[in-house]
Amino acid sequence: MNTELAELIDRCRTAGLRRTKALEVLLDTLLKADRPVTLAGLEENPFLASQCDKATIYRLLNRLTDAGLVRRLGLHERAAYFTLILPGQHRDYLICTECGTITPIDAPCPVHDLEDEIRSDTGYLNLYHELEFFGTCPRCAA
Repeated sequence: MNTELAELIDRCRTAGLRRTKALEVLLDTLLKADRPVTLAGLEENPFLASQCDKATIYRLLNRLTDAGLVRRLGLHERAAYFTLILPGQHRDYLICTECGTITPIDAPCPVHDLEDEIRSDTGYLNLYHELEFFGTCPRCAA
């Protein structure tokens, strides 16, 4: 088991989640994903599908989201996408309002300095932010 996965499992235990093979495989699948994944995309993963059904994946995603370990992205009327929240790692996203496609932004985040200032001014701990930009992707605009 790799270090990141072990740390995620420890975070799950701290959050009160029971360690199961399905949870481990779901976390590993999300860890290996290069972008947010839909429930349907997770359900299509053969290794994950061999460990649990769609309902179990959905329940685990909700528990992980409630525990602050997973971030739910997307437009309310479209499929939700899920991605891990990893300490020290941050991703912002572009979301197409037409097709719902989510694309990670590979650019410096303009909010980190503001976040540091807010943390310093208010004394908040574990402060984080989520930044999503909405628009029409080039494929839908064509």
